[in-house]
Amino acid sequence: MVQPFDQYPGVKSVVSGYTGGHVANPTYAQVSSGTTGHTEAVKITFDPDQLSYAQLVDIYWQVADPTDAMGQFQDRGDNYRPVIFVNSEKQRQIAEKSKAQLAASGKFTKPIVTQIESAQPFYAAEDYHQDFYKKNPERYAMEEEGGRADYQKKFWGR
Repeated sequence: MVQPFDQYPGVKSVVSGYTGGHVANPTYAQVSSGTTGHTEAVKITFDPDQLSYAQLVDIYWQVADPTDAMGQFQDRGDNYRPVIFVNSEKQRQIAEKSKAQLAASGKFTKPIVTQIESAQPFYAAEDYHQDFYKKNPERYAMEEEGGRADYQKKFWGR
């Protein structure tokens, strides 16, 4: 989820990590075991004068399958569930409104299951998980093929 956001003007940083669970400072091995309650997530720092929160949410819909409650593309399990973590009531309202508009658009035949939850403590992933798409371009391209790329073509024409 780093690469789709990393390319937009106004995005200052995108950090891979874990949030929403009950274990402090989890490791990838712990999170992927499904026992921590954490979701793999990205923490995005952005300049709202260049990119609005509403625009970030719109980008999210284009890169995450909002109809798949048990994973994202080739990544399966509750730790990959679709969720938007919000930091304020204003962000919650923006995300909820955007979700309702997407549901009403008729673009999807299945219900939108993405949850919108209050932000919890965020734990940065290990260094080898940061900037995965830059460090492992061949593997990233293989994982994208048939996953997110097909989704974007089918639903968003990109």
